[in-house]
Amino acid sequence: MHGIGILAHIAGLWVLSGLDGTGKYLVMAGVPILVVAFVRYAVHTALISTLVLPRRGRTLFHTRSLKRQLLRGGLMLLTSLMFFSVLKRVPLAEATALNFMAPVFVMGMAPWLLSEPHRLHRWLGVLLAFCGMLIVVRPGGQVDSAGMLLGMGCALTFAMFQIATRYVAHDDPMTTNFYGGLCGTIGTAIALPWADALPPLQPFQWAMLISTGFIGCLGHWLQAAAFSKAPATLLAPYSYMQIISAATLGWLMFGQFPDATTGLGIALICLAGLGVVLVERWRLNVARASAAAP
Repeated sequence: MHGIGILAHIAGLWVLSGLDGTGKYLVMAGVPILVVAFVRYAVHTALISTLVLPRRGRTLFHTRSLKRQLLRGGLMLLTSLMFFSVLKRVPLAEATALNFMAPVFVMGMAPWLLSEPHRLHRWLGVLLAFCGMLIVVRPGGQVDSAGMLLGMGCALTFAMFQIATRYVAHDDPMTTNFYGGLCGTIGTAIALPWADALPPLQPFQWAMLISTGFIGCLGHWLQAAAFSKAPATLLAPYSYMQIISAATLGWLMFGQFPDATTGLGIALICLAGLGVVLVERWRLNVARASAAAP
């Protein structure tokens, strides 16, 4: 059962990297970021409404805290808009690596926002990830400095989104997924009149634009399926395999591949997060063994 969860998790990561690659292609082709985000969320919401709402009925809307769901949805939308902006400036692998700073930020903020204890290994992870980020952003590097700074801001916003997700963990995951898509659809629809003009698109570009909603929905469904088959502590280390899919798609779609120094920085960011995850998992196993001991 756990093996199925791991495979679904890895498949979901590849699918979501495909969403990132498609989004990067579209914004580089001149499609306004607001338009990409609107189509991505509108199609996603339409799919959930069509496939899930008839079976769930009004229970799909049931939440213990609508304010928290709306806050999470707003942060989700802001993260998407910022990440699409980063993708316009930064290669896919580097943008994905910067997003891996988000779990490290969560660990750093957890003592204040989640009332979790301070732990030395978490702060060492923050320090190592920060060093990796400095290597990637280094002066004279091949990556756009403004894009990297925007990527750091995006990772911080993504971290806040992850914390907000914990605050609505008591709700049904499909309900949370629905409210996230609905907030994104409404938010982008309101801002759409101020978007830049949409350039003429070829039929295959229209297909790619519409596919973002299907890809996003499939990717999040695979992630939800993975976490229903395996515990989060088991799946967390595999999340860092997304850097492989991002680097592969970045090379295949855009001919972009990190140089050796940038690769070192990306590796440090991933090792920082992965190391903290493994230590947390080890501590949890020790605590469970101690509790089970006679």
